[in-house]
Amino acid sequence: MNKKKAPAGKARKRKGGVREAGSAKADPWAEREARKYERPIKSREYIMEYLAAIDRLLSLDELAEALGIEDEAGREALSRRLGAMVRDGQLVRNRRGAYGLPGKMDLVRGRVVGHPDGFGFLVPDDGGQDLYLSPREMRQVLHGDRVLARVVGVDRRGRREGAIVEVLESNTRELVGRYFEEGGVGFVTPSNKNVSQDIVIPPGEAGKARSGQIVVVEIVQQPSRHARPVGRVVEVLGDHMAPGMEVEIAIRSHDLPHQWPAAVQDQIKDFPTEVAEADKAGREDLRELPLVTIDGEDAKDFDDAVYCERHGRGWRLIVAIADVSAYVAPGSALDEEAVQRGNSVYFPQQVIPMLPEILSNHLCSLRPEVDRLCLACELFITPAGRIREFRFFDGVMRSHARLTYDQVAAMLLEGDEELAARHEALLPHLRELYRLYQALRRAREKRGAIDFDRMETRIVFGERRKIERIVPLERNDAHRMIEEFMISANIAAARFLEDSEIPSLFRIHPEPGVDKINELRAFLAEMGLSLGGGDKPTAKDFAALLASLRDRPDRHLVETVMLRSLSQAMYSAENIGHFGLALESYTHFTSPIRRYPDLIIHRAIRHLLKGGRPRNFLYSHSDMERLGDHCSMTERRADEATRDAVSWLKCEYMMDKVGQVFDGIVTAVTSFGLFVELEEVYVEGLVHVTALENDYYHYDPVKHMLYGERSGRTYRLADPIRVRVTRVDLDERKIDFVPADGKPAARGKTARGARRGRGPARKKGARSRR
Repeated sequence: MNKKKAPAGKARKRKGGVREAGSAKADPWAEREARKYERPIKSREYIMEYLAAIDRLLSLDELAEALGIEDEAGREALSRRLGAMVRDGQLVRNRRGAYGLPGKMDLVRGRVVGHPDGFGFLVPDDGGQDLYLSPREMRQVLHGDRVLARVVGVDRRGRREGAIVEVLESNTRELVGRYFEEGGVGFVTPSNKNVSQDIVIPPGEAGKARSGQIVVVEIVQQPSRHARPVGRVVEVLGDHMAPGMEVEIAIRSHDLPHQWPAAVQDQIKDFPTEVAEADKAGREDLRELPLVTIDGEDAKDFDDAVYCERHGRGWRLIVAIADVSAYVAPGSALDEEAVQRGNSVYFPQQVIPMLPEILSNHLCSLRPEVDRLCLACELFITPAGRIREFRFFDGVMRSHARLTYDQVAAMLLEGDEELAARHEALLPHLRELYRLYQALRRAREKRGAIDFDRMETRIVFGERRKIERIVPLERNDAHRMIEEFMISANIAAARFLEDSEIPSLFRIHPEPGVDKINELRAFLAEMGLSLGGGDKPTAKDFAALLASLRDRPDRHLVETVMLRSLSQAMYSAENIGHFGLALESYTHFTSPIRRYPDLIIHRAIRHLLKGGRPRNFLYSHSDMERLGDHCSMTERRADEATRDAVSWLKCEYMMDKVGQVFDGIVTAVTSFGLFVELEEVYVEGLVHVTALENDYYHYDPVKHMLYGERSGRTYRLADPIRVRVTRVDLDERKIDFVPADGKPAARGKTARGARRGRGPARKKGARSRR
């Protein structure tokens, strides 16, 4: 390089029109570049600082000239570097091939999130404020695409609005949806409602699909400003109402990995059916210790076992966890697939496991009376429920019983003599487990952990997967007992790893935002309640509010609003604590069969147990950051997929109940209507504002209320209401109600709704929560 110009100082004009930054200065990162490359060029940092100092975009030729690169090899190296910087979001390249910094061009790079009503948002890569994308802009993209957009103004609701400049990545290769034919023209309506465009299927590309069937379509032509996306049917899943179709749709709509690659099948075919004797060597022998598993009635994977005994005035607790890391080697085909899955996904009556059955249901399942490898945590806990000391160690164990929550509750709380006699040898240890739980529970309450006792439901199926009823799931003290033991082991794991300073993954729960807190307080004031703590309420303040709700009939609705005010828990390489549990350090250690972060934690602990140094660990801090983001995504993906499947099933359950009247309770109030949950049915639907009595209704978001302008009639959160079921739309997963003593307003048909026989279309924004 003949000339070196520093990316700082006053810019001056030079030959060729390129403006350079002031005084000559070497690249501060030149030494690093020289170590990495045989023929180094200017570093990324230098290029970015240089572009920041000038006032326009530069082409490859102009940049090469400015940086003093004259030979062809250097230009090729610069071209590759610029391409990599564009790929990584450090630079943008316009349609004329000029490069610049995104901030200088007022351009935003990010991921498109579609909305069922046709508009969408751009979620910026840098975490900034979302950009609103109008339906017109959304015509050229699909949900999940990555784009470059320009900020063009602010919409009428005060949101930044964007115009798409360039589609960087089209991330939708396949979609699942319902195939239709009209007038010889085929199209697929995606089941993922974030994709609001139909996919055109040209003649001859529908395969054996019949109109109305569920299909998988491959996108062969992405959408543009002037054309819809085009595809071809690659798989026919079956008829719309076929048993289990809701799971097939959810799997494909959310891109859940669900088939084992050939490399994984090759790897697991040589796994033994039982633990080899050689693998037990060098481990502490826990086989005589009466460890037991305590799980739900229909549990299939048993990855944790517990034992407790008195130790002085306190207790000695052992939490033994299946040693998945002994079988899943980092970087193996099995490991790579587990990373992609991130976690097991639990649908009603069906599981998409993170690990193959040979591991999840056999070698790593702590079944009774068989030897299993484990990673154990031994904790010594004081009478006050404080962890005094702990240690981790490799072990070999043998579960002495497979117990259920109901069995343990029956023995310890209800005095079931028959069960107690059957498990007489275990009963003393079970009683100590319960005494320890009571101490841990008191400690939890003292530190102020938030304990939402939310009601969950279970779908009961009959023959041919027909839903018979939906029932609430009752949690007893046996559930809470095991939960406290797992939390204790997770706390110990977090402390152990944090003290060692090894790269790790923490389970974090950020404090709630100021706006959310203000909204919650406004709602609570309307309910005659208050949240303490001033500008920064603690978990203890939330816990105190929950305690004050104990005898209120609307407790679970107030809890729902409180829960919405909190942030979402996630995985992160940076530990900021867990707000909800009121803990400074927390991680996930206890479920490596079904959660990949737990497997990473096991690897970190075993690395330290073998004398490894933190700096020599397989994973770096940046690796952990990447894995934390990925596993947080797969967790959300699983939640959304299961929610979609359950919504489908609940709609199916209600299809033969159109016209019937039910008592319900208002669970949410919006500008477009009321969401109502039916009592003893546990199904939610929408009373659209146009179905209310003849009046103009105003929405008060602070009071969570709709009130009639002329009548003065009000509808508020937690109000009881009697409703009639008027429509169930399985495709849209929506249920419509009207007040039982009112009449639904007339509604027109949209072209899309009419042609598919979906019944009346609701007004924009009237959709059920999912």
